[in-house]
Amino acid sequence: MFEKKCGEGYREVLPGIMQKTLVHGEMTLMVEFLLAKGALLPMHSHPHEQTGYLVSGRIRLTIAGVPHEVQPGDSWCIAGAAEHRAEIIEDSVAIEVFSPVRKEYLPGGVS
Repeated sequence: MFEKKCGEGYREVLPGIMQKTLVHGEMTLMVEFLLAKGALLPMHSHPHEQTGYLVSGRIRLTIAGVPHEVQPGDSWCIAGAAEHRAEIIEDSVAIEVFSPVRKEYLPGGVS
């Protein structure tokens, strides 16, 4: 699968949090998140392993109770089932990869 850059296809998953699936295969799915200053991704968990990279901005990411101040160029890996949350300190862009594929993030998937 190959996708060209496109400014369309974003959907708001929570107030101030826009998500777009960039590309996916059988085992992984890559997502871009546009995160507005002040937005909050509440504490949650899912069975998917999640790796991420902060492209721009600044966020506070709490993984399994441990807070991390995340700046551009920082990356993370969240084990499946680990509780985590994010506070958006500045407008930010993050890229994350999920494995296995999050079916609700596939085009036409249900949230």
